[in-house]
Amino acid sequence: MRVIGLLGGMSWESSAEYYRLLNEGVRERLGGLHSARLVLASVDFAEVEALQVAGDWEAAGRLLAAEAAGLEAAGADLLLICTNTMHKVADQVEAGIGIPLLHLADATAAAVRAAGVSRVGLLGTAFTMEQDFYTGRLAGHGLDVLVPDRAGQELVHRVIYDELCRGVVRDESRAAYQRVIGDLADRGAEGVVLGCTEIELLIGAAEVDLPVFPTTRLHVEAALAAALG
Repeated sequence: MRVIGLLGGMSWESSAEYYRLLNEGVRERLGGLHSARLVLASVDFAEVEALQVAGDWEAAGRLLAAEAAGLEAAGADLLLICTNTMHKVADQVEAGIGIPLLHLADATAAAVRAAGVSRVGLLGTAFTMEQDFYTGRLAGHGLDVLVPDRAGQELVHRVIYDELCRGVVRDESRAAYQRVIGDLADRGAEGVVLGCTEIELLIGAAEVDLPVFPTTRLHVEAALAAALG
């Protein structure tokens, strides 16, 4: 079993999901008392969020690249960045390590294409929805990506940072997300990418009429395939 390096803490709420899902996945595949071989670096999200707001992605990239190098030194054979938004600096992180980085958007795009879907709605932080580092990566796999209108983007972003990253899950916010997804469906979305690792704490396939692509779970599946062969 290869050792999976987890670059987490952004937020720890979703990093905990990565830890749980990876261990459950190993147990399901290998049985008995097997669990995942992991090393985890958990950063202080307040520091990272301040750099996001300031637009200082270079400093954020240096911070995460240093943490990733530490994971490699600790024995990681491959690396996961346990957040969609911070894939903004994935290239900078990858350049600082000698082990494979499994890109979350690539794992997601592969699942979308395997499902026969070509036009998807994307929910995530404002950074993920507005900037090209994520939508462009999906488009590079041949996908047509739709994002919510300005009001929808603001709502989705606010719920992530003010609620989900703080462990708050509200029925009202779930209903609001369902309305945003409904709007995307009306515009032609054939499926919806839950492009923030915390969103899966709020909403899933049972609450949505479209095919749902939960990026945390898809990232975990790709990691398990790489770690277990």
